[in-house]
Amino acid sequence: MSESKCRWGILGAAMIAKKNWDAIRNSGNGVVTAVASRKKASAQAFIDECQLSRPVRELPEAIEGYEALLQRDDVDAVYIPLPTGLRKEWVIKAAQAGKHVMCEKPCAVSVSDLKEMIAACEENNVQFMDGVMYMHSKRMPELRKVIDDGESVGKIKRIQSHFSFCAPEEFIQGNIRVSSELEPQGCVGDLGWYTIRMSLFAMNYELPQQVVGRQLSQHGREDSPSPVPMEFSGELLFQNGASAGFYNSFLTEHQQLVHISGSKGNITLNDFVLPWCGNEMSFEVNNAVFDFTGCVCVMEKHTRIHHIGEYSNNAPDSQETNLFRTFSKLALTGKPDPFWPEIALKTQIVMDACLESARNGSVPVDVKA
Repeated sequence: MSESKCRWGILGAAMIAKKNWDAIRNSGNGVVTAVASRKKASAQAFIDECQLSRPVRELPEAIEGYEALLQRDDVDAVYIPLPTGLRKEWVIKAAQAGKHVMCEKPCAVSVSDLKEMIAACEENNVQFMDGVMYMHSKRMPELRKVIDDGESVGKIKRIQSHFSFCAPEEFIQGNIRVSSELEPQGCVGDLGWYTIRMSLFAMNYELPQQVVGRQLSQHGREDSPSPVPMEFSGELLFQNGASAGFYNSFLTEHQQLVHISGSKGNITLNDFVLPWCGNEMSFEVNNAVFDFTGCVCVMEKHTRIHHIGEYSNNAPDSQETNLFRTFSKLALTGKPDPFWPEIALKTQIVMDACLESARNGSVPVDVKA
């Protein structure tokens, strides 16, 4: 391994990988050395397109076939944005080849598959991490501090989150996310991974005792063996009386809201996944006061905005750059951090339980670690 740079290989030419090409470029401790696709021409086209937009000094090599990339000595870590239905095979093969693994979300088709994937990484002493960018924003430690201060929220009672976009017709008819073979969890895997993770974060990664899932609409592209969730809501019930609700949809226009309510106040983020364009992030704390004196009834607004200086995207301190910088640092030390696979597994456990509930008429499902 290079003393100062983690050498990255990218398996597949997915659209999100273009953004992460730039994140690795900006990280300062990572460099893309190879890109693989089923056809070399596709890998080369990906490199050429990225080079036009965000050029690098040393061009990566285009590789035909994922196996060939894993055998290279100039690759320390792999980023795997392949469809969820293919990830288990290639995560395990990457780990067995001694490569650290950054895995796109949702990580796996099932909890059992993810456990096998994580076990392979542990056995080969390589880092496993999912690609949830917002986890690496400077806003998250500040949010943690405010949630835990005892006064801003108090005891958490309710978490509500929404993440959705209104997909165009070409997406609905042909995208891999409406194929049960490639992306069987549909909008729950693509979007629910984020809302579930935020609820777990707010609860300090305590698993809920019980969940209920409801599939509000479904659809499959023409070649899909079965339909996938297009619109979904879920409820998480925690031991201490707190609850969390989430809503995900491919049919509802852009929203990415989280609201954390408690015995003393509440916190609101309106852009928790993809921050609004700019060089500053924020969230709002509200400790409203209801004053009723004589005949005068007033609801007083007591809000404060927490501002965090951080660019929203494509910058050296953006959350996606921090994701790859953090991962590269772990890979370079050779000491994997078990926190990251642990929270990925918890997210998968909750997601699978919600889907199980929805498939069985929205009956409550007990959550088991």
